[in-house]
Amino acid sequence: MDYQLLFSRYTATSAHTRWSRQRQLHECLRSAIRAGTLGSGVRLPATRTLAQELGVSRNTVLYAYDQLATEGFVLPDRRGTVVAQAATLAAVPLAHTTAPLRVGLSRRALAVPTRDAPETPAAFAPGVPALKEFPVTLWRRLLDRAWRGLSTAQLNYAEPTGEHALREAIASHLRVARGALLDASQVVITDGTQSSLDLCARAFADAGDKVWIESPGYQGALAAFKAAQLKPMGVVVDSEGMAPTAADWQRHPPKLIYVTPSHQYPTGSVLSLERRMALIAQARSAAALIVEDDYDSEFRHDGPPLSCMQGLAADAPVLYLGTFSKTMFPALRIGFMVVPAALVAPLSAMLARTHPRGRAADQLALAEFMRSGQFSLHLRRMRRLYRQRRDALVAALEQQLGDVADVYGGSAGMHLALRLRNPRADDAAMSRTLQAQGIVAPALSEQAIGQRVQPWRGFLLGYAQVPVEQMPGLVKQLATAVRRFA
Repeated sequence: MDYQLLFSRYTATSAHTRWSRQRQLHECLRSAIRAGTLGSGVRLPATRTLAQELGVSRNTVLYAYDQLATEGFVLPDRRGTVVAQAATLAAVPLAHTTAPLRVGLSRRALAVPTRDAPETPAAFAPGVPALKEFPVTLWRRLLDRAWRGLSTAQLNYAEPTGEHALREAIASHLRVARGALLDASQVVITDGTQSSLDLCARAFADAGDKVWIESPGYQGALAAFKAAQLKPMGVVVDSEGMAPTAADWQRHPPKLIYVTPSHQYPTGSVLSLERRMALIAQARSAAALIVEDDYDSEFRHDGPPLSCMQGLAADAPVLYLGTFSKTMFPALRIGFMVVPAALVAPLSAMLARTHPRGRAADQLALAEFMRSGQFSLHLRRMRRLYRQRRDALVAALEQQLGDVADVYGGSAGMHLALRLRNPRADDAAMSRTLQAQGIVAPALSEQAIGQRVQPWRGFLLGYAQVPVEQMPGLVKQLATAVRRFA
Protein backbone atom coordinates (compact mmCIF):
# COMPACT_ATOMS: atom_id res chain seq x y z
CA MET A 1 0.00 0.00 0.00
CA ASP A 2 1.34 3.43 -0.97
CA TYR A 3 0.23 5.48 2.04
CA GLN A 4 1.74 8.67 0.67
CA LEU A 5 -0.48 8.40 -2.42
CA LEU A 6 -3.50 7.50 -0.26
CA PHE A 7 -2.95 10.50 2.01
CA SER A 8 -2.26 12.99 -0.79
CA ARG A 9 -5.42 11.98 -2.67
CA TYR A 10 -7.50 12.38 0.48
CA THR A 11 -6.09 15.78 1.42
CA ALA A 12 -6.39 17.12 -2.13
CA THR A 13 -10.12 17.79 -1.67
CA SER A 14 -11.00 21.30 -0.50
CA ALA A 15 -13.21 20.00 2.32
CA HIS A 16 -10.18 18.76 4.24
CA THR A 17 -7.68 21.58 3.81
CA ARG A 18 -8.57 23.39 7.04
CA TRP A 19 -8.30 20.32 9.24
CA SER A 20 -5.21 19.66 11.34
CA ARG A 21 -2.72 17.07 10.10
CA GLN A 22 -3.75 14.78 12.94
CA ARG A 23 -7.41 14.85 11.94
CA GLN A 24 -6.63 14.55 8.24
CA LEU A 25 -4.58 11.38 8.80
CA HIS A 26 -7.17 9.91 11.17
CA GLU A 27 -10.04 10.56 8.73
CA CYS A 28 -7.98 9.32 5.77
CA LEU A 29 -7.23 5.98 7.43
CA ARG A 30 -10.79 5.57 8.74
CA SER A 31 -12.25 6.24 5.27
CA ALA A 32 -9.86 3.70 3.72
CA ILE A 33 -10.92 1.08 6.27
CA ARG A 34 -14.63 1.76 5.77
CA ALA A 35 -14.23 1.61 1.99
CA GLY A 36 -12.41 -1.72 2.19
CA THR A 37 -9.19 -0.27 0.78
CA LEU A 38 -7.51 -1.35 4.02
CA GLY A 39 -9.00 -4.77 4.63
CA SER A 40 -9.35 -6.89 7.73
CA GLY A 41 -6.02 -8.07 9.11
CA VAL A 42 -3.93 -5.53 7.21
CA ARG A 43 -0.97 -4.47 9.35
CA LEU A 44 -0.43 -0.70 9.37
CA PRO A 45 3.14 0.65 9.15
CA ALA A 46 5.06 1.42 12.33
CA THR A 47 4.38 4.96 13.54
CA ARG A 48 7.95 6.08 12.92
CA THR A 49 7.95 4.58 9.41
CA LEU A 50 4.62 6.15 8.41
CA ALA A 51 5.62 9.54 9.82
CA GLN A 52 8.78 9.50 7.74
CA GLU A 53 6.90 8.43 4.61
CA LEU A 54 4.23 11.15 4.97
CA GLY A 55 6.57 13.91 6.18
CA VAL A 56 4.63 14.45 9.43
CA SER A 57 5.59 14.20 13.10
CA ARG A 58 5.42 10.86 14.86
CA ASN A 59 2.93 12.34 17.35
CA THR A 60 0.54 12.96 14.45
CA VAL A 61 0.61 9.26 13.57
CA LEU A 62 0.32 8.22 17.24
CA TYR A 63 -2.79 10.40 17.60
CA ALA A 64 -4.41 8.89 14.48
CA TYR A 65 -3.67 5.30 15.57
CA ASP A 66 -4.91 5.92 19.14
CA GLN A 67 -8.15 7.47 17.86
CA LEU A 68 -8.75 4.56 15.44
CA ALA A 69 -8.15 2.09 18.27
CA THR A 70 -10.60 3.91 20.52
CA GLU A 71 -13.25 3.71 17.79
CA GLY A 72 -12.57 0.00 17.22
CA PHE A 73 -11.20 0.32 13.70
CA VAL A 74 -7.73 -1.06 14.58
CA LEU A 75 -6.28 -3.37 17.20
CA PRO A 76 -2.81 -2.89 18.70
CA ASP A 77 -0.74 -6.02 19.30
CA ARG A 78 2.90 -6.91 20.07
CA ARG A 79 3.90 -6.54 16.42
CA GLY A 80 2.13 -3.26 15.74
CA THR A 81 -1.36 -2.21 14.64
CA VAL A 82 -3.79 -4.23 12.51
CA VAL A 83 -7.18 -3.41 10.99
CA ALA A 84 -9.96 -4.99 13.05
CA GLN A 85 -12.22 -7.55 11.37
CA ALA A 86 -15.40 -5.95 12.74
CA ALA A 87 -14.43 -2.64 11.14
CA THR A 88 -14.60 -4.10 7.63
CA LEU A 89 -17.76 -6.20 7.97
CA ALA A 90 -19.94 -3.24 6.99
CA ALA A 91 -17.48 -1.61 4.62
CA VAL A 92 -19.08 1.09 2.48
CA PRO A 93 -17.35 1.66 -0.89
CA LEU A 94 -16.52 5.29 -1.59
CA ALA A 95 -18.87 6.97 -4.02
CA HIS A 96 -17.47 7.46 -7.50
CA THR A 97 -17.70 11.08 -8.55
CA THR A 98 -16.02 10.72 -11.93
CA ALA A 99 -18.07 10.88 -15.12
CA PRO A 100 -19.15 7.55 -16.61
CA LEU A 101 -16.97 6.07 -19.34
CA ARG A 102 -18.17 6.69 -22.86
CA VAL A 103 -16.27 3.75 -24.30
CA GLY A 104 -16.96 0.02 -24.25
CA LEU A 105 -16.22 -3.25 -25.97
CA SER A 106 -15.84 -3.28 -29.73
CA ARG A 107 -18.59 -4.67 -31.97
CA ARG A 108 -16.24 -7.56 -32.70
CA ALA A 109 -15.97 -8.37 -28.99
CA LEU A 110 -19.72 -8.02 -28.41
CA ALA A 111 -20.36 -10.57 -31.18
CA VAL A 112 -18.40 -13.24 -29.30
CA PRO A 113 -20.78 -15.76 -27.63
CA THR A 114 -20.47 -16.13 -23.87
CA ARG A 115 -20.65 -19.30 -21.81
CA ASP A 116 -23.81 -19.70 -19.74
CA ALA A 117 -22.42 -22.74 -17.93
CA PRO A 118 -18.75 -22.24 -17.01
CA GLU A 119 -16.50 -25.17 -16.28
CA THR A 120 -16.89 -25.66 -12.52
CA PRO A 121 -16.49 -28.66 -10.19
CA ALA A 122 -20.31 -28.97 -9.97
CA ALA A 123 -22.05 -32.01 -11.42
CA PHE A 124 -22.46 -32.49 -14.38
CA ALA A 125 -20.20 -29.71 -15.67
CA PRO A 126 -18.41 -30.91 -18.83
CA GLY A 127 -14.66 -30.66 -19.22
CA VAL A 128 -13.79 -30.99 -15.52
CA PRO A 129 -11.46 -33.91 -14.65
CA ALA A 130 -11.33 -35.76 -11.33
CA LEU A 131 -9.10 -33.15 -9.70
CA LYS A 132 -9.03 -34.95 -6.34
CA GLU A 133 -7.29 -37.92 -8.01
CA PHE A 134 -4.36 -35.96 -9.42
CA PRO A 135 -0.96 -36.78 -7.79
CA VAL A 136 -0.40 -33.29 -6.37
CA THR A 137 2.49 -34.31 -4.09
CA LEU A 138 4.44 -35.79 -7.00
CA TRP A 139 3.72 -32.71 -9.13
CA ARG A 140 5.05 -30.42 -6.39
CA ARG A 141 8.30 -32.41 -6.27
CA LEU A 142 8.72 -32.18 -10.04
CA LEU A 143 8.07 -28.43 -9.97
CA ASP A 144 10.56 -27.95 -7.15
CA ARG A 145 13.19 -29.97 -9.03
CA ALA A 146 12.56 -27.97 -12.21
CA TRP A 147 12.98 -24.66 -10.38
CA ARG A 148 16.20 -25.81 -8.70
CA GLY A 149 17.63 -26.77 -12.09
CA LEU A 150 16.81 -23.50 -13.86
CA SER A 151 19.68 -21.31 -14.96
CA THR A 152 19.46 -17.54 -14.79
CA ALA A 153 19.28 -17.48 -18.60
CA GLN A 154 16.03 -19.49 -18.41
CA LEU A 155 14.41 -16.68 -16.43
CA ASN A 156 14.38 -14.63 -19.64
CA TYR A 157 11.80 -14.95 -22.43
CA ALA A 158 11.86 -18.51 -23.75
CA GLU A 159 11.58 -19.94 -27.25
CA PRO A 160 8.27 -18.80 -28.77
CA THR A 161 7.31 -22.39 -29.59
CA GLY A 162 8.00 -23.69 -26.05
CA GLU A 163 10.63 -25.69 -24.17
CA HIS A 164 12.33 -28.25 -26.41
CA ALA A 165 12.20 -30.97 -23.73
CA LEU A 166 8.41 -30.74 -23.53
CA ARG A 167 7.99 -30.64 -27.30
CA GLU A 168 10.09 -33.82 -27.56
CA ALA A 169 8.02 -35.53 -24.87
CA ILE A 170 4.75 -34.57 -26.56
CA ALA A 171 5.97 -35.73 -29.98
CA SER A 172 7.02 -39.09 -28.53
CA HIS A 173 3.67 -39.53 -26.79
CA LEU A 174 1.63 -38.65 -29.89
CA ARG A 175 3.57 -41.03 -32.13
CA VAL A 176 2.82 -43.94 -29.80
CA ALA A 177 -0.62 -43.07 -28.40
CA ARG A 178 -2.29 -41.27 -31.33
CA GLY A 179 -0.50 -42.58 -34.42
CA ALA A 180 0.68 -39.07 -35.33
CA LEU A 181 3.36 -38.41 -37.96
CA LEU A 182 5.62 -35.66 -36.63
CA ASP A 183 8.87 -34.57 -35.09
CA ALA A 184 9.34 -32.19 -32.17
CA SER A 185 9.93 -29.18 -34.45
CA GLN A 186 6.24 -29.29 -35.46
CA VAL A 187 4.99 -28.96 -31.86
CA VAL A 188 4.02 -25.51 -30.57
CA ILE A 189 3.26 -25.05 -26.88
CA THR A 190 0.22 -22.87 -26.11
CA ASP A 191 -1.80 -21.86 -23.04
CA GLY A 192 -4.54 -24.40 -23.77
CA THR A 193 -7.04 -25.29 -26.48
CA GLN A 194 -8.72 -21.88 -26.48
CA SER A 195 -5.32 -20.25 -26.95
CA SER A 196 -4.61 -22.67 -29.81
CA LEU A 197 -7.94 -21.83 -31.46
CA ASP A 198 -7.25 -18.11 -31.20
CA LEU A 199 -3.84 -18.67 -32.78
CA CYS A 200 -5.28 -20.78 -35.61
CA ALA A 201 -7.90 -18.14 -36.38
CA ARG A 202 -5.39 -15.29 -36.51
CA ALA A 203 -2.44 -17.08 -38.12
CA PHE A 204 -4.16 -19.13 -40.82
CA ALA A 205 -7.20 -17.08 -41.89
CA ASP A 206 -8.10 -13.49 -42.67
CA ALA A 207 -11.11 -11.45 -41.58
CA GLY A 208 -14.12 -12.48 -43.65
CA ASP A 209 -12.84 -15.99 -44.46
CA LYS A 210 -15.32 -18.83 -44.00
CA VAL A 211 -14.78 -21.47 -41.33
CA TRP A 212 -16.82 -24.64 -40.92
CA ILE A 213 -17.83 -25.82 -37.45
CA GLU A 214 -19.75 -28.96 -36.49
CA SER A 215 -23.37 -28.36 -35.49
CA PRO A 216 -24.10 -28.92 -32.70
CA GLY A 217 -20.57 -27.94 -31.81
CA TYR A 218 -18.09 -26.39 -29.42
CA GLN A 219 -19.03 -22.83 -28.51
CA GLY A 220 -15.43 -22.02 -27.55
CA ALA A 221 -14.37 -22.54 -31.17
CA LEU A 222 -17.25 -20.35 -32.36
CA ALA A 223 -16.09 -17.62 -29.95
CA ALA A 224 -12.49 -17.78 -31.18
CA PHE A 225 -13.48 -17.58 -34.84
CA LYS A 226 -15.96 -14.75 -34.32
CA ALA A 227 -13.39 -12.80 -32.32
CA ALA A 228 -11.06 -13.06 -35.33
CA GLN A 229 -13.88 -11.77 -37.59
CA LEU A 230 -14.17 -15.01 -39.52
CA LYS A 231 -17.51 -16.20 -40.89
CA PRO A 232 -18.53 -19.45 -39.14
CA MET A 233 -20.91 -21.87 -40.83
CA GLY A 234 -22.47 -24.81 -39.01
CA VAL A 235 -22.21 -28.18 -40.79
CA VAL A 236 -24.60 -30.91 -39.72
CA VAL A 237 -23.31 -33.80 -37.56
CA ASP A 238 -24.80 -37.30 -37.71
CA SER A 239 -23.81 -40.68 -36.27
CA GLU A 240 -20.60 -40.66 -38.35
CA GLY A 241 -19.56 -37.09 -37.54
CA MET A 242 -19.44 -33.98 -39.72
CA ALA A 243 -21.26 -34.47 -43.02
CA PRO A 244 -20.59 -31.64 -45.51
CA THR A 245 -22.38 -31.88 -48.84
CA ALA A 246 -21.04 -31.26 -52.34
CA ALA A 247 -23.06 -28.05 -52.35
CA ASP A 248 -21.26 -26.90 -49.19
CA TRP A 249 -17.87 -27.24 -50.94
CA GLN A 250 -19.12 -25.40 -54.02
CA ARG A 251 -21.06 -22.55 -52.41
CA HIS A 252 -19.21 -22.06 -49.12
CA PRO A 253 -15.56 -23.14 -49.58
CA PRO A 254 -13.85 -22.83 -46.18
CA LYS A 255 -10.43 -21.61 -45.15
CA LEU A 256 -10.58 -23.58 -41.87
CA ILE A 257 -12.57 -26.70 -40.93
CA TYR A 258 -13.00 -27.31 -37.20
CA VAL A 259 -13.71 -30.91 -36.18
CA THR A 260 -13.60 -33.07 -33.04
CA PRO A 261 -13.32 -36.41 -34.85
CA SER A 262 -12.46 -38.81 -32.02
CA HIS A 263 -15.31 -37.76 -29.70
CA GLN A 264 -17.52 -35.12 -31.26
CA TYR A 265 -18.43 -32.28 -28.94
CA PRO A 266 -21.17 -32.50 -27.74
CA THR A 267 -22.85 -35.54 -29.36
CA GLY A 268 -19.94 -37.96 -28.91
CA SER A 269 -20.15 -39.37 -32.44
CA VAL A 270 -16.94 -40.60 -34.10
CA LEU A 271 -15.92 -39.36 -37.54
CA SER A 272 -15.73 -42.47 -39.72
CA LEU A 273 -12.51 -43.38 -41.52
CA GLU A 274 -14.18 -42.89 -44.91
CA ARG A 275 -15.20 -39.34 -44.00
CA ARG A 276 -11.80 -38.57 -42.49
CA MET A 277 -10.01 -39.50 -45.68
CA ALA A 278 -12.56 -37.64 -47.83
CA LEU A 279 -12.26 -34.53 -45.67
CA ILE A 280 -8.45 -34.57 -45.95
CA ALA A 281 -8.62 -34.94 -49.75
CA GLN A 282 -11.25 -32.23 -50.17
CA ALA A 283 -9.41 -29.85 -47.84
CA ARG A 284 -6.27 -30.29 -49.97
CA SER A 285 -8.22 -29.47 -53.12
CA ALA A 286 -9.80 -26.41 -51.53
CA ALA A 287 -6.51 -25.16 -50.00
CA ALA A 288 -8.15 -25.38 -46.58
CA LEU A 289 -6.75 -26.44 -43.22
CA ILE A 290 -8.46 -28.91 -40.89
CA VAL A 291 -8.35 -27.95 -37.21
CA GLU A 292 -8.44 -31.30 -35.40
CA ASP A 293 -9.35 -30.78 -31.73
CA ASP A 294 -8.37 -34.00 -29.95
CA TYR A 295 -9.40 -32.65 -26.55
CA ASP A 296 -10.17 -35.90 -24.64
CA SER A 297 -9.11 -38.72 -26.96
CA GLU A 298 -6.90 -40.31 -24.26
CA PHE A 299 -10.01 -41.64 -22.53
CA ARG A 300 -11.35 -44.38 -24.78
CA HIS A 301 -13.71 -46.69 -22.85
CA ASP A 302 -14.97 -49.10 -25.51
CA GLY A 303 -12.62 -50.59 -28.08
CA PRO A 304 -9.07 -49.63 -29.01
CA PRO A 305 -7.95 -45.97 -29.23
CA LEU A 306 -8.53 -44.30 -32.61
CA SER A 307 -5.65 -42.82 -34.58
CA CYS A 308 -5.75 -39.07 -35.12
CA MET A 309 -6.49 -37.54 -38.54
CA GLN A 310 -3.08 -35.86 -38.57
CA GLY A 311 -1.38 -39.24 -38.96
CA LEU A 312 -3.60 -40.64 -41.71
CA ALA A 313 -1.63 -39.12 -44.59
CA ALA A 314 1.81 -37.66 -45.08
CA ASP A 315 1.72 -33.86 -44.95
CA ALA A 316 -2.01 -33.89 -44.20
CA PRO A 317 -3.43 -30.32 -44.11
CA VAL A 318 -4.21 -30.71 -40.41
CA LEU A 319 -3.58 -28.45 -37.42
CA TYR A 320 -3.71 -30.90 -34.51
CA LEU A 321 -4.75 -29.47 -31.12
CA GLY A 322 -4.23 -31.12 -27.74
CA THR A 323 -4.43 -30.06 -24.11
CA PHE A 324 -3.37 -31.14 -20.62
CA SER A 325 -6.41 -29.45 -19.05
CA LYS A 326 -8.40 -32.69 -19.29
CA THR A 327 -5.64 -35.24 -18.69
CA MET A 328 -4.09 -33.35 -15.74
CA PHE A 329 -5.78 -30.18 -14.44
CA PRO A 330 -7.16 -26.99 -16.06
CA ALA A 331 -5.11 -24.52 -14.00
CA LEU A 332 -1.91 -25.89 -15.58
CA ARG A 333 -2.78 -23.86 -18.71
CA ILE A 334 -0.62 -25.86 -21.10
CA GLY A 335 -1.81 -27.07 -24.47
CA PHE A 336 -0.13 -27.70 -27.81
CA MET A 337 -0.49 -27.61 -31.56
CA VAL A 338 1.08 -29.81 -34.21
CA VAL A 339 1.43 -27.91 -37.48
CA PRO A 340 2.38 -29.20 -40.94
CA ALA A 341 6.14 -29.08 -41.53
CA ALA A 342 5.79 -26.43 -44.24
CA LEU A 343 4.14 -24.03 -41.76
CA VAL A 344 6.67 -24.36 -38.92
CA ALA A 345 9.03 -21.59 -40.09
CA PRO A 346 6.44 -18.88 -40.85
CA LEU A 347 4.44 -19.62 -37.69
CA SER A 348 7.59 -19.57 -35.55
CA ALA A 349 8.54 -16.19 -37.02
CA MET A 350 5.11 -14.80 -36.24
CA LEU A 351 5.20 -16.14 -32.67
CA ALA A 352 8.65 -14.63 -32.12
CA ARG A 353 7.18 -11.21 -32.84
CA THR A 354 3.88 -11.56 -31.00
CA HIS A 355 4.18 -14.29 -28.32
CA PRO A 356 7.23 -14.01 -26.03
CA ARG A 357 6.99 -17.09 -23.83
CA GLY A 358 8.04 -18.12 -20.35
CA ARG A 359 6.96 -20.55 -17.60
CA ALA A 360 9.99 -22.75 -18.21
CA ALA A 361 9.65 -24.55 -14.85
CA ASP A 362 6.07 -25.70 -15.52
CA GLN A 363 6.98 -26.98 -18.97
CA LEU A 364 10.13 -28.77 -17.77
CA ALA A 365 8.21 -30.39 -14.89
CA LEU A 366 5.58 -31.61 -17.35
CA ALA A 367 8.28 -32.98 -19.66
CA GLU A 368 9.73 -34.99 -16.76
CA PHE A 369 6.22 -36.15 -15.75
CA MET A 370 5.80 -37.57 -19.26
CA ARG A 371 9.34 -38.99 -19.70
CA SER A 372 9.23 -40.80 -16.33
CA GLY A 373 6.08 -42.73 -17.25
CA GLN A 374 3.96 -41.01 -14.59
CA PHE A 375 1.74 -39.39 -17.22
CA SER A 376 0.89 -42.76 -18.78
CA LEU A 377 0.29 -44.25 -15.33
CA HIS A 378 -2.06 -41.39 -14.43
CA LEU A 379 -3.96 -41.83 -17.71
CA ARG A 380 -4.46 -45.55 -17.03
CA ARG A 381 -5.84 -44.82 -13.57
CA MET A 382 -8.18 -42.16 -14.90
CA ARG A 383 -9.45 -44.41 -17.71
CA ARG A 384 -10.50 -47.03 -15.15
CA LEU A 385 -12.12 -44.41 -12.92
CA TYR A 386 -13.95 -42.62 -15.73
CA ARG A 387 -15.20 -45.91 -17.15
CA GLN A 388 -16.73 -46.78 -13.76
CA ARG A 389 -18.35 -43.36 -13.50
CA ARG A 390 -19.59 -43.53 -17.09
CA ASP A 391 -21.18 -46.93 -16.41
CA ALA A 392 -22.88 -45.64 -13.25
CA LEU A 393 -24.27 -42.60 -15.06
CA VAL A 394 -25.56 -44.59 -18.04
CA ALA A 395 -27.24 -47.13 -15.75
CA ALA A 396 -28.96 -44.39 -13.76
CA LEU A 397 -30.08 -42.56 -16.91
CA GLU A 398 -31.50 -45.70 -18.48
CA GLN A 399 -33.33 -46.60 -15.28
CA GLN A 400 -34.84 -43.17 -14.61
CA LEU A 401 -35.14 -41.59 -18.06
CA GLY A 402 -34.93 -44.50 -20.49
CA ASP A 403 -38.53 -43.99 -21.61
CA VAL A 404 -38.05 -40.37 -22.74
CA ALA A 405 -34.37 -39.97 -23.68
CA ASP A 406 -31.40 -41.71 -25.32
CA VAL A 407 -27.70 -41.69 -24.39
CA TYR A 408 -25.12 -40.76 -27.04
CA GLY A 409 -21.34 -40.58 -27.05
CA GLY A 410 -20.49 -42.60 -23.96
CA SER A 411 -17.79 -44.68 -25.66
CA ALA A 412 -15.02 -42.18 -24.94
CA GLY A 413 -14.07 -38.98 -23.19
CA MET A 414 -15.40 -37.36 -20.03
CA HIS A 415 -18.96 -36.52 -21.04
CA LEU A 416 -21.95 -37.93 -22.86
CA ALA A 417 -25.10 -36.47 -24.43
CA LEU A 418 -28.62 -37.21 -23.20
CA ARG A 419 -30.98 -36.53 -26.10
CA LEU A 420 -34.65 -36.04 -25.29
CA ARG A 421 -37.03 -37.68 -27.74
CA ASN A 422 -39.45 -34.76 -27.62
CA PRO A 423 -38.15 -32.36 -30.32
CA ARG A 424 -39.95 -29.43 -28.67
CA ALA A 425 -38.66 -29.98 -25.14
CA ASP A 426 -37.46 -26.77 -23.48
CA ASP A 427 -34.05 -28.07 -22.45
CA ALA A 428 -32.75 -24.54 -21.85
CA ALA A 429 -35.40 -23.92 -19.15
CA MET A 430 -34.63 -27.31 -17.61
CA SER A 431 -30.93 -26.46 -17.58
CA ARG A 432 -31.58 -23.19 -15.75
CA THR A 433 -33.70 -25.00 -13.15
CA LEU A 434 -30.95 -27.55 -12.57
CA GLN A 435 -28.29 -24.86 -12.29
CA ALA A 436 -30.28 -23.23 -9.49
CA GLN A 437 -30.02 -26.59 -7.70
CA GLY A 438 -26.24 -26.74 -8.13
CA ILE A 439 -26.23 -29.05 -11.16
CA VAL A 440 -24.55 -27.79 -14.34
CA ALA A 441 -26.14 -29.57 -17.33
CA PRO A 442 -25.75 -27.40 -20.46
CA ALA A 443 -28.67 -27.58 -22.90
CA LEU A 444 -27.87 -29.30 -26.20
CA SER A 445 -30.10 -26.89 -28.13
CA GLU A 446 -27.75 -24.06 -27.17
CA GLN A 447 -24.81 -25.86 -28.77
CA ALA A 448 -26.26 -25.46 -32.27
CA ILE A 449 -24.19 -23.52 -34.81
CA GLY A 450 -26.31 -21.62 -37.31
CA GLN A 451 -29.91 -22.33 -38.29
CA ARG A 452 -29.47 -25.04 -40.92
CA VAL A 453 -30.58 -28.03 -38.83
CA GLN A 454 -33.10 -28.84 -36.13
CA PRO A 455 -31.16 -28.55 -32.85
CA TRP A 456 -30.79 -31.46 -30.50
CA ARG A 457 -32.81 -31.25 -27.27
CA GLY A 458 -31.26 -32.58 -24.11
CA PHE A 459 -28.18 -32.17 -21.97
CA LEU A 460 -24.41 -32.35 -22.06
CA LEU A 461 -23.40 -34.35 -18.97
CA GLY A 462 -19.82 -34.46 -17.69
CA TYR A 463 -19.19 -37.37 -15.36
CA ALA A 464 -15.43 -37.35 -14.73
CA GLN A 465 -15.66 -35.42 -11.44
CA VAL A 466 -18.82 -37.17 -10.07
CA PRO A 467 -18.30 -40.11 -7.65
CA VAL A 468 -20.20 -43.32 -8.50
CA GLU A 469 -22.25 -43.25 -5.30
CA GLN A 470 -23.64 -39.79 -6.13
CA MET A 471 -24.91 -40.68 -9.62
CA PRO A 472 -28.38 -42.06 -8.72
CA GLY A 473 -29.32 -39.04 -6.59
CA LEU A 474 -28.10 -36.51 -9.13
CA VAL A 475 -29.87 -38.28 -12.01
CA LYS A 476 -33.04 -38.32 -9.91
CA GLN A 477 -32.86 -34.50 -9.70
CA LEU A 478 -32.29 -34.39 -13.46
CA ALA A 479 -35.24 -36.70 -14.09
CA THR A 480 -37.50 -34.63 -11.83
CA ALA A 481 -36.71 -31.47 -13.82
CA VAL A 482 -37.30 -33.25 -17.15
CA ARG A 483 -40.64 -34.69 -16.12
CA ARG A 484 -41.81 -31.44 -14.52
CA PHE A 485 -41.36 -29.57 -17.80
CA ALA A 486 -42.73 -32.45 -19.85
